[in-house]
Amino acid sequence: QVQLVESGGGLVQAGGFLRLSCAASGRPFNTTYMGWFRQAPGKERTFVSAVNWSGRLTYYADSVKGRFTISRDNAKNTVYLQMTSLKPEDTAVYYCAADGLIGGYPNTPTMTEVRYWGQGTQVTVSS
Repeated sequence: QVQLVESGGGLVQAGGFLRLSCAASGRPFNTTYMGWFRQAPGKERTFVSAVNWSGRLTYYADSVKGRFTISRDNAKNTVYLQMTSLKPEDTAVYYCAADGLIGGYPNTPTMTEVRYWGQGTQVTVSS
């Protein structure tokens, strides 16, 4: 059974940082895209970032570009999201996504046809 378990969320002040982790189990994901989405209260889930199998190709939503960094460790079957210069508008539940495709590249990258989702981790940024 495939599981994606996120961790690292929490409450932080504006300008602060957090590091999210997503540990996958049940099968290796070292040949697939992995990424992150987020869903703010009352809004749809939106793409945040994705990384290819090797970690060399990364994709970001414009709203987080320059502030967030995605990375992965295939030996640990884990993807990370380093978030810096956090803003109140970054407040959301962050979901890990695995085994999907990249669409909208290069202007509006996103991840589509995601096969596996995590349960989400709450990130709250206070002003």
